[in-house]
Amino acid sequence: EGAPEPPVNRPMLAWILWPIVAFFAGSVPTGVLLGRLAGRDPRSAGSGNIGASNVTRTLGKGYGALTLLVDVLKGGLPAFLAGRFAEADVAAAAGLAAVLGHCYTPWLKFNGGKGVATAFGAMLALAPVIAGLGALTWAFSLALTRTPAIGSILAAALFVILPHLTDHPLSLHLFAVGVFGIVVWRHRSNIRVLRQRWRAAHDKRRRRFKPRRKQRVAPGKTSASGKPTATGNKVAGDKHRPRKRPINRR
Repeated sequence: EGAPEPPVNRPMLAWILWPIVAFFAGSVPTGVLLGRLAGRDPRSAGSGNIGASNVTRTLGKGYGALTLLVDVLKGGLPAFLAGRFAEADVAAAAGLAAVLGHCYTPWLKFNGGKGVATAFGAMLALAPVIAGLGALTWAFSLALTRTPAIGSILAAALFVILPHLTDHPLSLHLFAVGVFGIVVWRHRSNIRVLRQRWRAAHDKRRRRFKPRRKQRVAPGKTSASGKPTATGNKVAGDKHRPRKRPINRR
């Protein structure tokens, strides 16, 4: 009889297999594929992003809703299956790999979406309550500010904060921190635009409430109304008045 075959290290195999499967599942460019069906590439219109928000603006609400659904499934399905057939830590790694695949898809020269919907799907499989609270935060912020980027960053920040309030494994904390870093990095152009808008609004508010100073007109020059001013008048100020010679009382 031959020597017995060495046992297969199944946990290590799961750590390698599920993140790879999740990465390629997340790398499917849903918005681009639907854009080809509609005859218009979302990368050439709007913000140029392949996510659900830009697809809705460029292709319509139906294509946007379908893009959102598929992007959520790209993160949720691999994380759910990895948690079902492996363990919770592998599921968190698979969820993060799906988000990375969506943001850096090899089919588009490693330039994809911003990862918000895929991260929500992965969190929905890992911690449904936290995912629901994040979705409510995003919806409330969108209704208040009309800016999806603000809601996305706030929801990602909530993913980091909420696991500390309950008993969750370390892998979920690491997943949330990774998602927050990816979302902020992918929204860096939106953050620059928001800062410019805030500065412009702040400067406009300062100019509106800044008191106007009374302009003094030099002697011999025209005033704001276009009328010439006499030398030594009150508009010119005291310093422009001619000095009087002292009286000699000898």
